[in-house]
Amino acid sequence: MKENASIQFGILGGGRIGRMHAENIMYRIRDAQLSAVYDPFIEHLEEWAVNHSLTCLTNEENDVLQNPDIDAVLICSPTHTHADFAIKAAKCGKHIFCEKPVDLDIKRIQEVKAVMDQSSVVFQVGFNRRFDKSFEKLKSTIVSGEVGDVQIIKVTSRDPMPPPLNYVENSGGLFLDMTIHDFDMVRFLSGSEFVNVHAYGQAVIDPSLSEHGDIDTAVTSGVLENGALVVIDNSRKASYGYDQRIEVFGSEGKAVVENMRPTTIEVSTNEGVYKDKPEYFFLERYKESFVTEIESFISAIKNQYPSAVSVDDGLKAAEIAVAATRSLQQKKKLLV
Repeated sequence: MKENASIQFGILGGGRIGRMHAENIMYRIRDAQLSAVYDPFIEHLEEWAVNHSLTCLTNEENDVLQNPDIDAVLICSPTHTHADFAIKAAKCGKHIFCEKPVDLDIKRIQEVKAVMDQSSVVFQVGFNRRFDKSFEKLKSTIVSGEVGDVQIIKVTSRDPMPPPLNYVENSGGLFLDMTIHDFDMVRFLSGSEFVNVHAYGQAVIDPSLSEHGDIDTAVTSGVLENGALVVIDNSRKASYGYDQRIEVFGSEGKAVVENMRPTTIEVSTNEGVYKDKPEYFFLERYKESFVTEIESFISAIKNQYPSAVSVDDGLKAAEIAVAATRSLQQKKKLLV
């Protein structure tokens, strides 16, 4: 590959996240070109493709995997297909960006890791929040020692609305689908691993979720190897918008990342003080981080170094999520 050549991308999965990545590659990311978008239900993408003058849709996965002109694939398909696509792509010599989780089964993720360990391709997991500028600044603040020794990390992550039930049935549950981002953020920020987790949860927003073995509201506590305490609270429905906040408390102070809002205006009257609600959902809140993570992936490919978010990171976050799920089921603290 020539040093200044664009990376040719194929996308596996044309759902919401796949289309977002495709549009970023087409319009926002340098050194990237979109060569093909695969989805088994290609008819659902035809209007979108026309709107973006795309002529590279296919319902044959090998049009992506075995295309010699494609350098890298973005796996944006349903979770149960991630591991198969990753292994096939590695055997075809494609660099791989895989949305989280790599799989719902820990043994299957280990199989993917074994393949990647024997391969020369770059593999990156889609933990995009690591690339958010505020969280990157929070990380550097911790590393610099400005807040001293980290003692408590508090994460709030609440969605504006629950997903449909047909999504819940195949999601792996709240911890593997949603809280896995928060587990990864704690690892990223602290530079330390979880020793144990203790999870509490209920289906308080939609009781029918319990019939599908899932919950919509949870609090997870944990202890890290460096001695810091962790508290994560999740909800599938925050009526006021997408709630994404982190507080790190240390021996010399604290650092806080607040919600992003469409504007920073604050109106004060005799009736109260008003601000915009937080950004609506993850595509809006993390718009820039989705671009930055692919730019980081491209840089790793071009410079032939490991990605910023490895298959090991995907494995460890999933292990914590599985331990949290078992903790909820067994109603006790569990080692990770």
